[in-house]
Amino acid sequence: MVKDKRNICNSKTFEFVYNTYAKDIRRFLFFKTQDIAIAEDILQDTFVKLWENCKSVDPDKVKSYLYKIANNKFINEKKHEKVVKNFEKQNKKSDTNESPEFILLEKEFIEKLERTIASLPEKQKEVFLLNRIEKKKYKEISEMLNISVKAVEKRMHLALVVMRKEIGNV
Repeated sequence: MVKDKRNICNSKTFEFVYNTYAKDIRRFLFFKTQDIAIAEDILQDTFVKLWENCKSVDPDKVKSYLYKIANNKFINEKKHEKVVKNFEKQNKKSDTNESPEFILLEKEFIEKLERTIASLPEKQKEVFLLNRIEKKKYKEISEMLNISVKAVEKRMHLALVVMRKEIGNV
């Protein structure tokens, strides 16, 4: 086997320990996590921890040490997920201080706005979206569409007339 098998800090001994236990620990972690990527991450962290503490680990107890570290890392991972979920849940609640009526009105307004934009004639819609959504200037739009700035102004004016008529003076 290895000359200095009592010293886990020896790279050959460490490699032997890894080859001996990694497959079983990976299965153990996969059973707990049901996610091979997470199981692999925890496995790697477990062996990193072993390497960091190789001088203080009894070679006769390395297997139980590895399982204990792997299980603790799994528990910490689950606790972290729980904290993240609670944080996200709290942020979703605090994101909106608006009343349910306001949220409903806002949703209806957005739907009406999208329908109105969709109903615009294609040339007007194109100019409107380029100007209001992509923040292009009339000159840039005229160059992109190969039309005069006056034509862009006219299309934008007609689009705004329809928007005001359908939605109001926003």
